[in-house]
Amino acid sequence: MNARQANPWAALGALCLGFFMILLDTTIVSIAIPTMLAKLNAGLNSVVWVISVYLLTYAVPMLFTSRLGDRFGPKRVFLAGLVVFTGASLWCGLSGNVEMLIAARAVQGLGAALMTPQTLAFITHLFPPAKRGPAMGMWGGVAGLATITGPLLGGVLVDHLGWEWIFYVNVPIGVVAIVMTLLLVPDWQPKHSHSFDLLGIFLSSAALLCIVFGVQNGQQYDWGTVFGGITVFEIIGAGVVLLIAFLVWQRYNKREPLLPLQVFANRNFSAGTLTATTVGFAMTGMFLPLVIYIQSVLGLTPTMAGLLTAPMSLLSGLVAPFVGNLSDKVNGKYLVMFGLAALAAGLGIIALQASPTSSAWSFIPALLVCGLGIGCIFSPMSNMTMGSVEPRLAGTASGIFNTSRQVGGVLGSAAIGVLLQAQVSSSIADEAAKAAAQLPEQYREPFASGIAHAAASTGEFGPAGGPSPMPGLPAEIAAQAGKLATEAVHSGLTDAARVTILLPMAVLLLGVLSAAVLRRVTPHREAPKPATEAAAA
Repeated sequence: MNARQANPWAALGALCLGFFMILLDTTIVSIAIPTMLAKLNAGLNSVVWVISVYLLTYAVPMLFTSRLGDRFGPKRVFLAGLVVFTGASLWCGLSGNVEMLIAARAVQGLGAALMTPQTLAFITHLFPPAKRGPAMGMWGGVAGLATITGPLLGGVLVDHLGWEWIFYVNVPIGVVAIVMTLLLVPDWQPKHSHSFDLLGIFLSSAALLCIVFGVQNGQQYDWGTVFGGITVFEIIGAGVVLLIAFLVWQRYNKREPLLPLQVFANRNFSAGTLTATTVGFAMTGMFLPLVIYIQSVLGLTPTMAGLLTAPMSLLSGLVAPFVGNLSDKVNGKYLVMFGLAALAAGLGIIALQASPTSSAWSFIPALLVCGLGIGCIFSPMSNMTMGSVEPRLAGTASGIFNTSRQVGGVLGSAAIGVLLQAQVSSSIADEAAKAAAQLPEQYREPFASGIAHAAASTGEFGPAGGPSPMPGLPAEIAAQAGKLATEAVHSGLTDAARVTILLPMAVLLLGVLSAAVLRRVTPHREAPKPATEAAAA
């Protein structure tokens, strides 16, 4: 298609279908967590790894894969990513145990890393700066819609076909996206002969792996020894040292560093990248405690849990294109700040409302506030961050910007996972001790210790919501003990979810501060030669 002018909107539609599939998989797994815990006989930490490993292998290679697009052409790299992602999705569905599923998800994340940087690079190539707002609006609408639609689609698939189908569904979507990309997307060739920073790739990959492994598995190892006398904190410390070594190497690598630090001299890019990190953290982390609460405590099926979030999804998708257009007319930083604050406020309302006896549908107003916030974030944030970058750095900046959001997601998944595990253990143990006081004295200690020991087991998070009564109890108190056990677990899970939601709220408020630093973009300076300049990037 390089011999003629491509239809930019048709090409963007094909790219957005692939992008939709990528973002769908960042959230579709969340709704299936209670079912996967039971069906795969896995612990909460293992299933959180199913989310985290995808985000990790998505985020880490993205700086490298953005360079691949510059060298071999964004269309070809995007297609390669589509093929890898679609094949890995099939592998995920066929996995018979959680270890195989984690391995397949790692490959799936690599496919996503190949695809994502090419999407934003194509937007800068296909659309002149003055018309980029609506294109970013469409991209932002897809991002917001896919990120929140995952639970709805996932719930229907889990209830009616099984958890495997949250991955099988990608196969037909992937095939359609491959065909559309072949037919509609131009074979743009920047033809830049990049050198690849292998040491930078190793240092950044090892740093993130150590930090995420240490944070996410800290609770599992009781923040002590992992193996061979090496402790959790030593692993996290090694990750921090490797990260510092990576930054030092990027500073002194005069050839072609993986992370050109000079791009951060651009105020908008630095602030926008930090903001994107907070968004990734919050939007990845917020679903885990919500899903555990609404399914395991309130007793909603996966489908009903997905329907509960549907109004949020719809509002987000409707708002985003209008905000994209508006961001060309007003200072976009105020839209971003409003969106971040609204999302934080919606989560805060949920935390205040949540109780073991809440009506699930009473959360819809708070979820609508969240949806309004999400719809206001992506388009202006992307437009302001990328719109001020020099065209020659567009490909590199796109990779860094996308990586920052995914790194935020990795850290959010790990941090929320470990906080939730710790709070679940603590809260259920406390509630069990309180409930035990209502039993005859000789049964109190076995009851409390038994419930506390089982607090992080698969059964405690199943859709049925609650543990089995203690074995060997006299018939006259067995029913009472079963009821007390269920109440203790529900109260403990509710308390854990409420506390855990505070973390993404705090990170979003940090995002408000970073967004406040953004300056309004004036794209007319580079308007005369947008396609030529973008092609040279």
